[in-house]
Amino acid sequence: MDSSFDAEKNIAIGSLNTAIDSFNEVEIEKDFYVLTYQNETDKVVTLEREIDSSFIQFHFCLKGICKFIFNNGRYALNIEDENSLLLYNPQQDLPLHMDCQPQSWLVSVIISIKKFHGLFSQEADYITFLSEDNKDKKYYDDGKITPSMAIVLTQLINFNLNNSIKNLYFKGKAYELLSLYFNRSEDANVEQCPFLVDESNVIKIRKAKDIIISRMTEPPTLQELSEEIQLSLKKLKEGFKEIYGDSVYSFLFDYKMEVARKLLESGNHNVNEVGLRVGYSTASHFISAFKKKYGTTPKKYIQSIL
Repeated sequence: MDSSFDAEKNIAIGSLNTAIDSFNEVEIEKDFYVLTYQNETDKVVTLEREIDSSFIQFHFCLKGICKFIFNNGRYALNIEDENSLLLYNPQQDLPLHMDCQPQSWLVSVIISIKKFHGLFSQEADYITFLSEDNKDKKYYDDGKITPSMAIVLTQLINFNLNNSIKNLYFKGKAYELLSLYFNRSEDANVEQCPFLVDESNVIKIRKAKDIIISRMTEPPTLQELSEEIQLSLKKLKEGFKEIYGDSVYSFLFDYKMEVARKLLESGNHNVNEVGLRVGYSTASHFISAFKKKYGTTPKKYIQSIL
């Protein structure tokens, strides 16, 4: 194992006002690690981990807030619940030093630049910071955790299978997580899409999105929607796909499932109530839709996060 990431350096430090705890670390391959941490206390926990410039870091905050501290406290960056942070700087070491607020959950994927390049050797131009012009420059990126990513992250946090398969399980989930991370729709490129040059069209498409979200339990048909925003059906379909990276109803389905997931996590509603709130008249239809999206039933999902 690379000494820059030696298990003996996996430490957590504390002060008079800081609890002491440590990461749960799994080495799934050489130069490829998954770190998970749950602060279930009522105190801030400070964690430290040596990581040199040969690694790329992906951090996912499922709930709570974690503050990353750099340059001996001269710079700090918060990562809040349901957000991710990518750190890449081949010119400078980026050791982990973070303060995790009470009731915070964090999952981190640490992978060497060399290994990461190997994963995307045929698609380097697709990954912005791997392009020839950018590969030696620092790159920091924050973003939202998608519903699909949240499922994988929750599974990593709540691993409860036989320890003999833990390495294999974490390996599969880590690759799945990276795939989902880089599958997020990129912002539409106005220069490549003539449709988006017309600002009035963009406003109409955004209005269409607001309409289907506000009426998600009884959404209009595509024809009704196109008439309401005063845009042809063809332009509605094409424009929505360009801006949001998906068809109207596929976008609405994902939105409804994300709302349902959050309602289930709140613990304030049963499965039937959640189904009705997102537009399903029967529990069976909602359960089928939820399983199609997340690969598990609402009941099993609730059990996985308890």
